[in-house]
Amino acid sequence: MIFSYLKERISWIILFIVLQVITLIVGYMDMTIPMKSIYYIVFIQFVIGIIFLCIRYRKETKFYKELMEWKPVIDLIDMPEGDTIFSKIVTRALEDQSQIYRKEYTQLQLDVQREKDDLLVWIHEVKTPLTTMQLMLERVEGKELRAQLSYEWLRIHLLLDQQLHQRRIPFMKNDLYIENVDLQSIINEEIRTLRSWCMQKGIGFQIELNVTQILSDAKWLHFILRQIITNAVKYSENNDITIESLVINNQHTLQISDKGRGISAKDLPRIFEKGFTSTKEHFDQGSSGMGLYLAVQAADSLGIRIEVTSEWSRGTCFQLIFPKKNELLHLTSM
Repeated sequence: MIFSYLKERISWIILFIVLQVITLIVGYMDMTIPMKSIYYIVFIQFVIGIIFLCIRYRKETKFYKELMEWKPVIDLIDMPEGDTIFSKIVTRALEDQSQIYRKEYTQLQLDVQREKDDLLVWIHEVKTPLTTMQLMLERVEGKELRAQLSYEWLRIHLLLDQQLHQRRIPFMKNDLYIENVDLQSIINEEIRTLRSWCMQKGIGFQIELNVTQILSDAKWLHFILRQIITNAVKYSENNDITIESLVINNQHTLQISDKGRGISAKDLPRIFEKGFTSTKEHFDQGSSGMGLYLAVQAADSLGIRIEVTSEWSRGTCFQLIFPKKNELLHLTSM
């Protein structure tokens, strides 16, 4: 701070030094004035100047030091008050700016909440005709046409479900209910939803559950498994997907393995990034890059760790490692 202050006051310091030099020159040119007296005057002025500079440094930098240590917040709580004319001008300007930002921030929050509410209402309204469409599809006579229409219906259903949960995730902790959930029923329900798609692609399931009861939130666990199983089906063909639960290092673990396309080593660290699809299959227009991102966001709130191993053209294995019971205490208290 002292160097910044001296740099700020350099013009005054130079002026002071120039005046002392002029005093010395005048004393040197005027022989009637003893040089000893001139030296004494210059010395006294230098001492007074240094003392004055130190006093002003302490007074003028106090506000700015406190400002540097202050942690900015939107409503300027505990902001230091200026004790000089210019520091008060700075404080007033910051307060006026903060008031404008607060109004804009409040309005933005209201707009975002309104948009979120409108979208949620729209999604729920769209689900009604989708349900009707599903019933109508069962009456379509052509088997191949029915399969194609069912696949497109499923894509719309999954995208709407993804959008719905994407809007809910920021407020997910207000919507948690931790209980013992039955893995078998959750997995069966998710597979049943994808049944027509799996039959079309020749995909079966091998399920081996050594652990059937998991402490978690059923609704959000449904969503996480839906994203992972959907990915496995999407990138597999004429193969079985293996789902097994077991205990590893005293933690319940659910493994979902497929023998599909796999993930390249270069892409593997990035698969949970928002919007990331693939570098190796960048032309793939069917991927949104949001499913796994949302899955890991939901898993973090549930204390679930997701680990992935994969090899290109050989398949992928997702591991859901559930938290220990004592690690869920902060969730069950909600």
